[in-house]
Amino acid sequence: MAIAKAERLMNLALCLLGTRRPLSKRELRESIEAYVEAFGSGTGGDDSFNRMFERDKDDLRELGLVIETVESLDGEVGYLARRDSNRLPPITLDAEEAAALGLAAKVWQQARLAGAASGALQKLRAAGLPEDVDPYEAHGALEPRIPVHEAAFEPLMLACRDRRPVVFDYRKANAAHPEPRHVEPWALECWRGHWYLAGFDRDRGAERVFRLSRITGKVRSRGGRFTAPVPDVVTVRETVAGWAGETADRSARIRLRPGAGYPLRARATAVRELGDGWDELEIPYGHGLDAWLVEFGPDVVVLEPAELRADVVDRLRAVAKG
Repeated sequence: MAIAKAERLMNLALCLLGTRRPLSKRELRESIEAYVEAFGSGTGGDDSFNRMFERDKDDLRELGLVIETVESLDGEVGYLARRDSNRLPPITLDAEEAAALGLAAKVWQQARLAGAASGALQKLRAAGLPEDVDPYEAHGALEPRIPVHEAAFEPLMLACRDRRPVVFDYRKANAAHPEPRHVEPWALECWRGHWYLAGFDRDRGAERVFRLSRITGKVRSRGGRFTAPVPDVVTVRETVAGWAGETADRSARIRLRPGAGYPLRARATAVRELGDGWDELEIPYGHGLDAWLVEFGPDVVVLEPAELRADVVDRLRAVAKG
């Protein structure tokens, strides 16, 4: 079975870091299992091996590994990665920085990222996060969580990271049946409790945004490179907000208790302190705003428009009856 590229790169890095003298291509080829499996221990396939080795070496350098090329007296070229050249400086964090990073590490509560975040938090404590500093207390008892219920999240996250095309079945809001989509994934973003993927839709030849909850079945990887350039800035939220009907000239006016509803304050175009235990906000008004406002319960009162107020009241009554 072919050895994954990530494992091959890791083995090459460990080999270069562990040697006390420069190693030739021949020695590396005979020492690393992935090379032996692909090309054998003889001289066959030299050209293919050389191309793979040069790509692997370039990839490790791009990741930050300092690899030295050393030529011996007999003209043979060798490679090594000195530990002193690849040692990171000590991590020093003040209490605020450590608490902020600790808080970020605790955001992921689901999916396989939870284990990695927990391990990272332990390393942060070893690097300067005091045991008596609680990330929640350090940030006003804020306990953020990023919900990840969709099975498509993890494979799409990895595909975005690795710049790997994917295919999945997708059911549009007004469609009875899902259709296959061939996508070059760019970025994932959470907006109002739902995850969205932005990318290049090969079938339609244009940028598209997909809601993960509408992806059915498995996300399948495809070989090859991206065919469209990845933009420097991917505006997932702005695109979804536009589709939802939110525009700068259409807003809602609400009252909000001080210290509550931070997501609403972040979206507000205007905030006015009333001094009577309430703040008045103007926020973009679009499809789905009533369901979002209901989540804040008694901390929010809708002033206008009237139809939004009625929709929120109806939803609250339905919750009370349930």
